[in-house]
Amino acid sequence: MTVTDIRNKPKVVVLRWGHRPKRDARLTTHVALTARALGASGFILADIEDPKIKVTIEKVVQNWGGPFYFEMGKPWKQAIKEWRDKGGIVVHLTAYGENIETSDVLKRIKATGKDIMVIVGSQKVPKEFFSEEVSDFNVAIGNQPHSECASLAVFLDRLFEGKELTRTFENAKLMIIPQKRGKKVLKIMEQHVKQGEEI
Repeated sequence: MTVTDIRNKPKVVVLRWGHRPKRDARLTTHVALTARALGASGFILADIEDPKIKVTIEKVVQNWGGPFYFEMGKPWKQAIKEWRDKGGIVVHLTAYGENIETSDVLKRIKATGKDIMVIVGSQKVPKEFFSEEVSDFNVAIGNQPHSECASLAVFLDRLFEGKELTRTFENAKLMIIPQKRGKKVLKIMEQHVKQGEEI
């Protein structure tokens, strides 16, 4: 499946809330990488700036392809308002929401046909996040405590029905060639492909 096929689906942007630079940098980076790898178009680090994460994500996009954008510092209320003003919906991932397996919540999300902003919290989120004023859907990837990175991965995989796992990325300089053993990475330069070393 090509990146063009993914684009025919609703656009997804991930909003990360509650990031604490000294505590959450590694996990927030993983949430952003998961968003990119599993089909999201962009990532918003709300309310705060963490330039190191931005540099890391932009380097990944430069080497492994895109499109994927990274924004930071925008207040979460502003980001959500702008998104909804453009006709998008908001999905809040929370263990207290409707279970993605035992309810029809995913079917209802898809039925809207609208672009989706996914809120992923880092620490305990404000009660407002559960309200109709903020989120159109509160979705649980199982109703047990676990990682927000896992929640995002399962949600995106269910949303895109696994097709995001075979997409190709535009302007990639590096590409992994799947094989049973070992590592094979292609380095793509000047419109021709050259087999790379292990990295």
